Amino acid sequence: MRLHHHRLYTYRLRYARPVRWSDIIEEAAPFVLLRLTADDGTEGVAEITVKPTWCGVSARSLIAAIDDVFIPILKRLDLTDPAGIRTVLDAVPENQAAKTLIDNACWDLHAARQGRPLWRAWNGQPRVELSWAVTRQAPHAMAAEAAQMVGTYGFRTLKVKGGQGVATDIAGIREIRAAVGDRIRLYVDANGAYAPAEALDYARALADCGIVMLEDPCPLAPDADFCKLRQDSPIPILVDFGCGSLRDARLFLEQGAKALSMKPGRFGLTHAREMRDIAAPKNCAPVVGLMGESALGTLVGLQFASTIADPILPAELTWFMAMTEQVISQVPPIVNGSVTLTTTPSLAALIDWNAVELSR
Repeated sequence: MRLHHHRLYTYRLRYARPVRWSDIIEEAAPFVLLRLTADDGTEGVAEITVKPTWCGVSARSLIAAIDDVFIPILKRLDLTDPAGIRTVLDAVPENQAAKTLIDNACWDLHAARQGRPLWRAWNGQPRVELSWAVTRQAPHAMAAEAAQMVGTYGFRTLKVKGGQGVATDIAGIREIRAAVGDRIRLYVDANGAYAPAEALDYARALADCGIVMLEDPCPLAPDADFCKLRQDSPIPILVDFGCGSLRDARLFLEQGAKALSMKPGRFGLTHAREMRDIAAPKNCAPVVGLMGESALGTLVGLQFASTIADPILPAELTWFMAMTEQVISQVPPIVNGSVTLTTTPSLAALIDWNAVELSR
């Protein structure tokens, strides 16, 4: 199976309200979509969230790298082996966003050719539990959102975005707890907002509030300082932004990491699966993290999430619910905090190409 044609699309999907991340405030989510067509007419697609501070590229730079560097390589390869393709692409240094987008599109092409979705080919579960991320707002607004999402969709776990200052973070957690009750698990992502010297006290304060895990309390590196923080913290430390590659994952595992955020939208399906496999013998839990995906990107990530038995935390793949627009015709419904996976082999078949054009 050889590459016959490719096309790249850019689009933005509006949010219901402005969203405050740790580094930017957004009114819409920007994406690049890759569409691969093989010589037998089979199609595969993938989408990536384009935020320079998240993935190091703009839409223009990503498209240029794919067109100029990677498509000439892809045209020489047999497309039937996505993992093998990723190995070839990895011979080119850097360019992780481009490799991730191509990797995920090749896996979707593979599913189309096989006539069954990846989660079935990988013996995944047909239903995946999910969490909701409560982003930075005033504490009362965070509590109101948390109560609405739990009440409407049945989430049993919430990810709370911290980093607004310790006092504000604690106030937000207490208001959320009062709004949703004691049965809902809460964990916090501080996005590295605090200094290393503050991290342990922050972890202790969160533990006193019943928080079950803490993600990126400060900038994390796979070193002795991380090892000591992990050992001294009363709650598990989840590593996200400091782990940017398979090599980083191995280094964090050497320092005893017990939870790593594994994002198909950041690493690609091939590397996410490899991270899961090298983490298992070290008793390190995979957490399927969010990358601001639309419903399309969510369906990619769910293929991977379905393969994780007894996850320590539910998959975070619900951010598409913050958007008022989508580019697929069938948005997965969330019932009792879970989603049932599509049986459509290729996600390309679900895309509304008119919606893609209108959102550009």
